[in-house]
Amino acid sequence: MGLGERFLHKIIHNEAMKEDPPEIYGWRVFALACSACFGGMLFGVDIGIIGGVLTLPAFTEDYGISHLSKVAKADLHANIVSTLQAGCFVGALFAVYIAEKIGRRWGLIAAAAVAIVGCVLQAAGSGVIAVMYVGRFLAGLGVGAASMVCPLYVSENAPRAIRGGLTGIYQLFIVTGVMLAFWINYGSLLHMEGKATYIVPLAMQALPALLLLVSMWLCNESPRWLAKADRWEEATKTLARVRNLPQTHDYVRGELAEIAAQLEHERLLVGGAKTMDLLREMWTIPGNRKRTLISIALMVCQQMTGTNAVNYYAPQIFQGLGITGNATSLFATGVYGIVKMITCVAFLLFAADSLGRRRSLLWTSIAQGTAMFYIGLYVRIDPPVAGKTISAAGYVALVCVFLFAGFFQFGWGPVCWIYVSEIPTARLRSLNVAIAAATQWFFNFVVARATPNMLATVGRAGYGAFLIYGSFCFSMFFFVWFFIPETKGLSLEKMDDLFGVTELAKAIDEEAGSRHGSAASAPAREIGLDGKEMRAEHIERK
Repeated sequence: MGLGERFLHKIIHNEAMKEDPPEIYGWRVFALACSACFGGMLFGVDIGIIGGVLTLPAFTEDYGISHLSKVAKADLHANIVSTLQAGCFVGALFAVYIAEKIGRRWGLIAAAAVAIVGCVLQAAGSGVIAVMYVGRFLAGLGVGAASMVCPLYVSENAPRAIRGGLTGIYQLFIVTGVMLAFWINYGSLLHMEGKATYIVPLAMQALPALLLLVSMWLCNESPRWLAKADRWEEATKTLARVRNLPQTHDYVRGELAEIAAQLEHERLLVGGAKTMDLLREMWTIPGNRKRTLISIALMVCQQMTGTNAVNYYAPQIFQGLGITGNATSLFATGVYGIVKMITCVAFLLFAADSLGRRRSLLWTSIAQGTAMFYIGLYVRIDPPVAGKTISAAGYVALVCVFLFAGFFQFGWGPVCWIYVSEIPTARLRSLNVAIAAATQWFFNFVVARATPNMLATVGRAGYGAFLIYGSFCFSMFFFVWFFIPETKGLSLEKMDDLFGVTELAKAIDEEAGSRHGSAASAPAREIGLDGKEMRAEHIERK
């Protein structure tokens, strides 16, 4: 056992880590995950750059923002920011067709190419607002498509014991991109002059897209997509290569057998593979419908924490809490990005596949809500006064912004992407992730569009915005407590056991068998909210 495998065994505590061969945790699976997750960095850089750019003097002058009223300025800021989300929404839905027809790998390559074109147009806008809108919409198409395909690709390549950590790398790359974007803005303000202060940051948005394009040329296709396309020889070779095991190894054969069994169960349930067949399978089978609704709800909750209100408008929020000057607010924003990145690394290493998904969501719901409520109450009761030093309560409010960032990265940030990419059944995985990603982008759009106006109009200094987001955080605790089962350590194929679809398929199979004189009751597994198998039962024939 190598050094890397020994380290994983020390920090990850689940049954799969004890049972599976150590060879499957080689460098290749981590390289695949990081290559695909440049799509997450593209997401992070795009959302991080724009908030700082909107405050740069050269940008506000060239785009005619500096002479607008407070409300008109908030509207234009919201329009510029939210155009990206509109493109992301469309891109996430369209990506399901590409990911299904030509594969996950080519889907990511296409997303990167479109995003590069959009970033170039933004940098070349030079004060023409229409060009900025077109560029942001095109970049959004690429970012949205990547946000759908990337978690899907990583989860389908990842070993079950570390799937949470590997899929969570997507969130790590998002926050790394946000952090880099914040410091790019800060460096541009300090060391550049004139139009370059905003053109360089806008152009730098294309760098993660370029890295994604190059790295995905060197990666393999998802073995589960190859199996779904009945390209079993390629699927076997690819899976063996990713797992660092011979094609004849029992582990590889067992994983392929689970994939084949799941695909057969799905064909048995509905049969066809057209879009309407998949939609019927998604919404008419209770276990699949539950997974889809959970995926949608998780993404709504993720955005309603208010995290992207801070990501997009962090400089303005820090100024509202008493930080003065563009340079100082951008510096505070850069520190905010570092906090997000460090806490996300800590979660992926020590909590994603040990503490699990359910517990991470529960405790961070309360912690995030508490931080948001303190900020809102501070702004309402003891707001900062221009020209005066920040009070002790004000410094606590600033700390709460950083604490909120850390809490989000220990739960609602990475866990939602992990969960929605691992719970769907194989035939519906891309469609389910596309719906979840589109939902995320729609509510991302709502938050981006509403937040400037909320900060300008909902109570003095916008204190109501923080109380609204904090209330959503507290309510999410109850949603998770009653509806979210644990999935850590389970293989993708075991998700059907967790949500009851395997038992339904077996019941249908038995009905068909009984009509041909074959009557045997098959044992069924029941998995509880904690993700553990409870006991063997028998399915009664109808």
